[in-house]
Amino acid sequence: MELYITILTLTAVLSTSAQFEHEAFLYAACSDVEEEFYIGYDEEELGHVNFKQKTAVDTLPDFLGPKNITFPKFYEIGSDAIVGCKRDLPIFIQTFKSLPLEMDLDAPQTSIYPKDDVELGVQNTLICHATGFYPPSVNISWTKNNVIVTEGISLSQYRPRTDDTFNIFSTLKFTPAEGDIYSCTVNHKALQGQPQTKIWDVDVALPSVGPAVFCGVGLTLGLLGVILGTFFLIKGHNCH
Repeated sequence: MELYITILTLTAVLSTSAQFEHEAFLYAACSDVEEEFYIGYDEEELGHVNFKQKTAVDTLPDFLGPKNITFPKFYEIGSDAIVGCKRDLPIFIQTFKSLPLEMDLDAPQTSIYPKDDVELGVQNTLICHATGFYPPSVNISWTKNNVIVTEGISLSQYRPRTDDTFNIFSTLKFTPAEGDIYSCTVNHKALQGQPQTKIWDVDVALPSVGPAVFCGVGLTLGLLGVILGTFFLIKGHNCH
């Protein structure tokens, strides 16, 4: 389903010399099945609304220490924005339908990587990152050994970038087993029916046995030398 958006961008100049410009985003998006409300600062999220749980989620980074920044009635503001978005949705749909077919489209760039260092048998998370796409509607799917996966998957909200394109993350919880092959596939209208698929396989290097073997051989030969040396020493002594 198409996601129609309303974005309010505020630019704050924090220096009289205008050397330090920062952008704050207030972002609302809706379709007939999706709702998003998000605030950000320099492409970093400060908070969003979880409409399923009817709560506001504060996502200020932990390194900021005590969170003195608050957003009064954040959930109510987000709900009002979505009401307005839903109200205007028919207008948005007609407007987008009337746009020329050659409107600018930006295809996503996709990457796949594990969240943590991979250990066999230890649960981990695979991340599929799609970035730089416009408009903000993509479909992301996962497979394991060429079989479609539907469980253990989560999808982030669309995140606006300063160049007016978008990011999104999809994650898959998995337990690595040697030889397993995972893939994520991203589909977007700018790809013109040729989805991007990125593959990641479980390939954990096992500890090398070479040094242990050489050490064992060296120890065996050393002991053999001691035994032979002792034998000839005793034999020589007896000869005298």
